[in-house]
Amino acid sequence: MRTVLFLIRKELLQIFRDRAMVLQMLLMPAIQLLVLSQAATFEVRDTRVSVVDESRTSTSRGLVAHMRASGRFNVVRTSVSMALADEDVLDRRAGMIVRFPRAFEKELVRTGAAPVQVVLNAEDGAAAGVAQAYFARVLSAYQAELGVRLRPSVRSVGASPDQPVPARGGGRIEVRTRGWFNPDLSYPFYMVPGLLVVLVTMLGTLLTAMNITREKELGTLEQLNVTPITRGQFIAGKLVPFWLLGLLELGIGLTIGRLFFGLPMRGSLLLVFAVAAVYLVAALSIGLFISTLVETQQQAVFISFFVLMIYLFMSGLFTSVASMPVWAQWLAAFNPVKHFILIMRAVLLKGAGFMEIRTPFLVLVAYAGAVFLLAVRQYRKTTA
Repeated sequence: MRTVLFLIRKELLQIFRDRAMVLQMLLMPAIQLLVLSQAATFEVRDTRVSVVDESRTSTSRGLVAHMRASGRFNVVRTSVSMALADEDVLDRRAGMIVRFPRAFEKELVRTGAAPVQVVLNAEDGAAAGVAQAYFARVLSAYQAELGVRLRPSVRSVGASPDQPVPARGGGRIEVRTRGWFNPDLSYPFYMVPGLLVVLVTMLGTLLTAMNITREKELGTLEQLNVTPITRGQFIAGKLVPFWLLGLLELGIGLTIGRLFFGLPMRGSLLLVFAVAAVYLVAALSIGLFISTLVETQQQAVFISFFVLMIYLFMSGLFTSVASMPVWAQWLAAFNPVKHFILIMRAVLLKGAGFMEIRTPFLVLVAYAGAVFLLAVRQYRKTTA
């Protein structure tokens, strides 16, 4: 241990001599977290709507007013022409059309039910789905206020040319929904834990991948090779400083999430850091393993980005792993980023304890041990 402690001290001195690296490690993730948590979101806040009001009644105008008041919709035009609304969608002035037929209010008074046609631009299927869900919520609130039933007929432009058959009349079904763990459907609550994991992973893997290759280029690695240290001591001495800095970055990120986004922390922070300690061994060992395979920092950067892109897009951060093909789900099961994101969200948002996260945690333990041993075996120490 005395030898490893000397190596750790040497690495820390080398890191903190480079002020640019220190700023890169501590300041850049904080800025990226603040920016990306606002930008990387599936929330749709300003859906532009073209309204075709053939009814021109107080009931149809009331629904349009409710749409405006929701803060989710921006009505760019109100007309009686479907052709004008189609032009709005084609010219991208609007992404959604809401059409009230001529007999809208008459049917509502006569039968207690009336159709509303919704046309969505489905070039961006995710945004169209979110906009449809927001409209359904406004529609549900409005019909509850009126004590009637409105039947939305939805057509997605760009997804399918077929016109769906509107729902038939019948008994009224009232649906009440309640969101657990994130009742306000705040995307920062969902994204901040995942983005924090990704940023810590990217920085740690990239810097450790460049660490040994930089010493190869400078020639200082040969000096270490002739010293009486084992391969395990060498890899541990390289890993521990970045492991400590990774935990520090995680603490800074959680503080930012709490202060700037009100991120709930329902579970144990001690459990979060305990899992992070294991996870960082896996993430940093991947970087050290890469550095033992290449000879230059440029090669290390290219291979690191290749690995990190796979980590990112198969982590479940932006797309659900359950929606991936079966073969992709099997590959994602070996992705440590996926498991740590799952644990972070479960502990912080749900207040999960160790028993609830034990399966992904044991996967991380196995992954960290395997990759660390692989990095130790791959490093070839030569003696003079």
